[in-house]
Amino acid sequence: MSDEDKGPETAKGERIAKRIARAGICSRRDAERLIALGRVRLNGKVLDSPAVLVTDADSIVCDGQPVGAAERTRVWRYHKPAGLVTTHRDPQGRPTVFDRLPDGLPRVVSVGRLDLSSEGLLLLTNDGELARKLELPAAGWIRRYRVRVHGEVPPEILVGLERGITVDGVKYGPIKAVLDRQQGSNAWLTLSLKEGKNREIRRVMEHLGWPVSRLIRVAYGPFQLGSLPEGQVEEVPTKVVKEQLGEGGTAWAKAEADDRPRPPAPASRPAAARPRKTSHADRRRPS
Repeated sequence: MSDEDKGPETAKGERIAKRIARAGICSRRDAERLIALGRVRLNGKVLDSPAVLVTDADSIVCDGQPVGAAERTRVWRYHKPAGLVTTHRDPQGRPTVFDRLPDGLPRVVSVGRLDLSSEGLLLLTNDGELARKLELPAAGWIRRYRVRVHGEVPPEILVGLERGITVDGVKYGPIKAVLDRQQGSNAWLTLSLKEGKNREIRRVMEHLGWPVSRLIRVAYGPFQLGSLPEGQVEEVPTKVVKEQLGEGGTAWAKAEADDRPRPPAPASRPAAARPRKTSHADRRRPS
């Protein structure tokens, strides 16, 4: 953990890179790079270090544009289609979640990830600090999935997953697994877990001899996929976010006043075609 992540920032202010990120300009790391390149001015002077605390009284200019106040914390539900990677930039040039989001959204980050072939609920937020907190197992949020596997699944084997399992030297935490139905050589399961390590469900199921042919996240903590259409985004009302997160967000100022009804988000552009076979392409940490 870096020094900037240790403990709360006091009344003296907050790190300037964090303030720039909270204003929706770019990520905190990108803000630090802009500072290193001399593209950020603080109170009229070019800044050469991100190790500076700022308050609302300070004037910040990034690439000639004044940096406004931090945005209030907002959260969206997104129904991710299969065939998209959960990253802002993909070195392989594959379509990303953020390529498919409708116009008009502020800069957002995902809470956790879903790998290329996975689909379902992906939470988005404009508050990077909140996203990092909600991804941690310590947050205690259950991730629930509907999973289709190939093979016959004896229910008694599923019971053992609640004790955890080790696959190829990697120890996975407890997984609650329920057999919903067996249909010939395929079965549908509901899996619930807190951790969500890299390709955890796929690796555990394959270890047990049941390759995954479809994986859909239907819930992340208290937030549900529900009937949200594939490829669509819907903002969670501020009142609901506050009820579920308390004061967990970092920018609640004006939240109630700004929580006016908004028109539905426009339809997103068509997503990439769903792969017919499970892909081994992978991001570093799907949920």
